[in-house]
Amino acid sequence: MELYDKIHENEELKTYILAGNRVLGELGFTEHGLAHAGTVSKMSREILEILNYSDHECELAAVAGYMHDIGNMINRCDHAQSGGILAFNILRSLDINPKDIALIVGAIGHHDEKTAAPVSPIAAALILADKSDVRRSRVRNREPATFDIHDRVNFSVNDTALELDAAAKTLTLR
Repeated sequence: MELYDKIHENEELKTYILAGNRVLGELGFTEHGLAHAGTVSKMSREILEILNYSDHECELAAVAGYMHDIGNMINRCDHAQSGGILAFNILRSLDINPKDIALIVGAIGHHDEKTAAPVSPIAAALILADKSDVRRSRVRNREPATFDIHDRVNFSVNDTALELDAAAKTLTLR
């Protein structure tokens, strides 16, 4: 079984993703549940695939993308750092290679807009994928007068597509 399959099927991890999504729902934030985790995972992998990274690095990006928001179950503030710690413990319990754990946890810990840093190709792909998951269906708050910046952006978009042209070194969000 590949690493991504182990992660995707892990009930503990699903519980944490759903718990974080519930917390953010109570706070009025956009959807950060399994749909967001799956989209960011898929996009993180695809970004590195298009740029011809190894299959292994692409898989690590998919894992980081799926796990990246688990820290929201603790608190939205510093969720990237707490998520990295939670991810470390889950990955370690699954006997994952320490070098892979370090790359995944580093990407998760650096994905938040306040502290984002592309410390590795995996982290860069995660940041791009996370910020590119923009769609109206993520908005829970249906009162436009109370929208925050995330609600306004997401509500204005029915669907998006991320287009990466490796030769031209361009990334376009459509």
